[in-house]
Amino acid sequence: MSRTPWVPVLFAGLALATWQVLVPWQAVFAQDDAEVQADPAPSAEPVPQPEVAAPTGGEADPQTVLAGHSFHGEAFNEGPRQKAYLMQGTGKVHFPAATKSAEAQQFIDQGVGQLHGFWYFEAERSFRQAAMLDPDCAIAYWGMAMANTNNETRAKGFMEEAVDRLSGASQREAMYIDALATYLKTDSAKKKERAEKYADDLEQIVLEFPDDIEAKAFLALQHWNNRTVGIKISSPVAIDALIGQVLAVEPMHPVHHYRIHLWDDRRASKALPDAALCGQSAPAIAHMWHMPGHIYSKLKRYEDACWQQEASARVDHAHMMRDHVMPDQIHNFAHNNEWFIRNLVHVGRVGDAVDLAKNMIELPRHPRYNTLGSGSANYGRRRLFEVLRQYELWDEMVELCNSAYLDPTDIYDQQVERLRHLGTAQFRLGDVEAGKATLAELEQRLATARQEQDAAVSAAETKAKEEGKNEQEIEKAKEEASKGLAGRISGLEKDVKQMQGELAAAQGDYSSAVQLLDESKQAEKLQVARFRLLAGDEETAEKDVRDLVRRNDKEVIPQAALVDVLWQRGKKDEAAKEMEKLRAMSGSIDLRSPVFERLAPVAAELGLGDDWRLAKPPADDVGQRPELDSLGSFRWEPSPAPSWTLHDAHGKEHSLHDYHGRPVVVIFYLGYACLHCAEQLQAFAPMAAKFEESGISLIAISSDDEAGLKRSLENYKDGTFPFPLVSDESLDVFRAYRAYDDFEEQVLHGTFVIDEQGRVRWQDISYEPFMDPTFVLNEAKRLLAQSHSTVAEGTQEP
Repeated sequence: MSRTPWVPVLFAGLALATWQVLVPWQAVFAQDDAEVQADPAPSAEPVPQPEVAAPTGGEADPQTVLAGHSFHGEAFNEGPRQKAYLMQGTGKVHFPAATKSAEAQQFIDQGVGQLHGFWYFEAERSFRQAAMLDPDCAIAYWGMAMANTNNETRAKGFMEEAVDRLSGASQREAMYIDALATYLKTDSAKKKERAEKYADDLEQIVLEFPDDIEAKAFLALQHWNNRTVGIKISSPVAIDALIGQVLAVEPMHPVHHYRIHLWDDRRASKALPDAALCGQSAPAIAHMWHMPGHIYSKLKRYEDACWQQEASARVDHAHMMRDHVMPDQIHNFAHNNEWFIRNLVHVGRVGDAVDLAKNMIELPRHPRYNTLGSGSANYGRRRLFEVLRQYELWDEMVELCNSAYLDPTDIYDQQVERLRHLGTAQFRLGDVEAGKATLAELEQRLATARQEQDAAVSAAETKAKEEGKNEQEIEKAKEEASKGLAGRISGLEKDVKQMQGELAAAQGDYSSAVQLLDESKQAEKLQVARFRLLAGDEETAEKDVRDLVRRNDKEVIPQAALVDVLWQRGKKDEAAKEMEKLRAMSGSIDLRSPVFERLAPVAAELGLGDDWRLAKPPADDVGQRPELDSLGSFRWEPSPAPSWTLHDAHGKEHSLHDYHGRPVVVIFYLGYACLHCAEQLQAFAPMAAKFEESGISLIAISSDDEAGLKRSLENYKDGTFPFPLVSDESLDVFRAYRAYDDFEEQVLHGTFVIDEQGRVRWQDISYEPFMDPTFVLNEAKRLLAQSHSTVAEGTQEP
C-alpha cells in the first residue's frame, strides 16, 4: 500500500460531485507542544479544540472516495471517528514515541494504558488523535492495529501505515512495529507458530531495552494469550516474576490486570494484592474495576465481587452517557453486567438483579453489536429468567412474559425457554388451565419436531435408494438425517417432562412431580427438594439441599433453603446454627422474596425480629475504594439530544423543540449528490406513513444549503417528499450529534431515534447510511414502549 498523506477533508455533503479540499492535519489543529493538563475522570469533558481555518490545498478526486468514507483507506472507515480527549485515570504508562508533539505523546501514553485495560474502542480513538497531531508518528498506527487484533483486516491496514513510516521511528518502536507486522503477515492457520514468534519478538525488545516495562507487560500478556492456541504456560511463576519487574518500577501500573488473568484459573489467592489495586490503577477504565471480580468470585467473596462489578458497570455507564457511545459498542460491557447479575443473585440483592437485567434488555439494539442472539439483549433476557426463577417471583415472571421484556421471539430456543418459564410460573401460581395451555404448546412443538425428523429420515432414505446405495449406506444416511433435529427433540422432551412435573405438583401429586422433574434432569434442585419434602421424603430432601450448600458455598439461596428444610423437619437447633451462617452473609439480602419470607417464622421464634440481617464490615484488603455513586449511575440512561433550529428549502423553520412530546427519527444525510444518501431516503420515504401511524415523525438534516435541498426535492416525484428536509450547511448540528469525522473534517451518515422527552434512544453513525427502516421502526416502538412502561411505573402509588 502506498503511503497515504494524513489530511483532513472539509466535506460539505457534495461527494461524487462538487469540490473537496485538503489541508495537513497539523494546520487544522495547530497547537503548541506545551504539556496539556489532563481532565479529571470519569466526569471529564472533551479537550476544547481550536476553530478550524478555511482549508486550502490540492483538490481531491471526487470519484475516488464515497461520501462518508475515509480518505485514508478502508481500515479507517470503521471505529471511532470523533476526537479523543485526555483523561486522567487510564494508567501510569509512558510509551516513548518519536514525535515532536508533546500532546501526541500524551495520547500515545493514554492509548497504551487503554490497551492494557482492554478498552479497545477508546484506545483506537487515542491513537487516531495522536496521528492527527503528528501524521508521521509510526507508533500511532501500530497502536490502532493493537486495538484491532481481533479484526485482522483492519489491523493489517493500520500496520501498512505504520510500516510506511518506519524511517521516522526509533529502533525500539521499529521492533514493536516489526513484531506485530510479522505476526499479521504470517498465515493465520499457523496459530502456534506465529504466536510463539510474536512472544519471541517481544522478548527481544525486553532484552534490547531492559528498562522498557511496557514490553515486559505486553510479553506477560502474550504468554497468557498463547494458551488460546494450545501453547501451555510452562511456568506461571516466571510470568508472575516478569509482572513483578514492571510493578517494582511502577507499583500502580495496569499490569495488575494481567496478573489477575494469570492466576484466575490456577490459584486466585495469589492475585489478591492485584485485585486490591487493579481498578485504582486505571479508574477511568471500567474493565479494570471488573477484573478483581474474577478473583473475588473464585474465592467466593461475592460481596466484594459485586462491588467491583458494580464499579465497572457505573464507569461504563458514565462513559457511554457522557460521550454518546452506544452500550454494546464497548468490549466486555455486557459480559461484566451479566456476571454482576449472577453475583447479585448469590448475595440476595434481588431488586438490583431484576433492575439491571431489565436495563440490559432495555438497551438499544443494533444488527452489528446487540441482538437477541448476542450482546446485552441476550444476556439480559437469560439473567432475568434466572433471577425470577431462583427467587420464585412467579407473579413478576408472568407479567414480564407478557411485556416487552420477555415477549415471544422468533428465535426458537429462546421462545422454548420463555414457554418453560411461563408454564412453571403459571403452575406455581395455581393457574392450572393457563399452565396446561403453555404445556400444550411445548407438546405441539415436540410433535412437529418429531414429524420433521421423520420426514428428513424418509427423504434421506429415498434419495439413497435412488442413488443405488447399499443397506449400510442407506442406514448411515438415515442416521445422519436424524441428527439435525435430535438435539431439539431431546431438549423439548426434557421441557415437556419438566412441565408435566409442575402440573403434577400443582395438582398436589408431589411424588409424581418429583419423579418427572428428576427425569427431566433440568429442574431447579432446590425447588425439587421442596416438592420432595411435601411428598414425605424428608431425609432425601435434606440431603439434596446440604449437597447444594456444599457445592454452592457462601450463596444465600441454598443456605436459606437449608434453614427452611431443617426447621420443617423439626431440627430447630440445627436450623438455628444454619440461620447464623446465613445471617453472616445477609448484609445485602432483599427480604421481599418468598425464599426469605419463608424464614420469617424461624426468625420470630429465635427472637431475631422482622429484619434479621447483619451488616458485614467492609474487607480490609481491597484497597482504597471510592464511593460508587461518584463513578456513575447504576443503570444506563439515554442522553439528551442537542437542540437545533434549521430551515427547509422554502425557508420554513424547523426545530427539535417542534417534536417535544412526540418521538422523531432524525436522519443526517450528505447532500443531494450522495447516491447512498438518496438510496437511504428512498428506503425511508415509503415507510413514512407507518412511522406516522406509530406516532413517530421523520425529518432529514442535510449538509446542503437551501439550494441543494431544492435539488434533492427535484429528484423525487412531483418535487415533494413525505417528511421535511432541512439544511445544516454550517455542519454545526452534524458536529453536535457526532455525525462528523473530527480527524478528516468530513460529515458522516447518522440515524437517530429521539424520544418525546428529547433523549437519544438509538443511533447509528457510520461511513455508510443505515438502510433498514423496518428495523428502525420496530426498535423505536420497542424502546418507546419500555419508556412508557417506566413512566407508568413511576406514577403508581407506593
